[in-house]
Amino acid sequence: MSFMSNVFNPNKHTIYQPLNPKKYIGKELPISRSSYETAFCKWCDGNTGVIQWVSEPFAVPYYDIVKKKNRRYYPDFLIKVINRSKEISTYVIEIKPLSQVVAPVKKSNKKTYMNEMATYATNMSKWNAADIICKKKGWQFKIITEKEIFK
Repeated sequence: MSFMSNVFNPNKHTIYQPLNPKKYIGKELPISRSSYETAFCKWCDGNTGVIQWVSEPFAVPYYDIVKKKNRRYYPDFLIKVINRSKEISTYVIEIKPLSQVVAPVKKSNKKTYMNEMATYATNMSKWNAADIICKKKGWQFKIITEKEIFK
C-alpha cells in the first residue's frame, strides 16, 4: 500500500483526474485535500508553462519542535516550468491558507492561541527542512495561499 492510498479519506478528499495526463508524472492520481489544492491541480494541468507536475512527490525529514520528535512531511506538489527563454525551473509547492502562513495574533482565548502557535511552529519546521533540500537540488520552495490561487 502506498503512502497516498493509506491517507485518502473519500469523505474529506477528492482525486483529481488530469486532463493532460502526459504532464502529470505521479504513479498515482493526485489527491486534493482542499479546494485550494484542487484549484492548483487545475492550474498545473491547464498551464502551458507547466511541463511536469506531481502531487506529494517525496518525504522531507524534519524535527517537530512541538512534539519533540523526528517526523516526515510530504510537500503538496513539485512542478517543472519553462519560461519564455526556454529555461526550466523546478518548484516544490506547499498550499496553505494565509492564516497558517503568518504568525498568529495573540487572542483572548489562550487555548486557541496556543494551538495556532503550535501549528505555526510545526509548519515552520517543515518548511525550513523543505527549503534546505530544495536549495541543495537547485530548486525553489514556495508557499502558495488563497491570495495567489484565486486572484
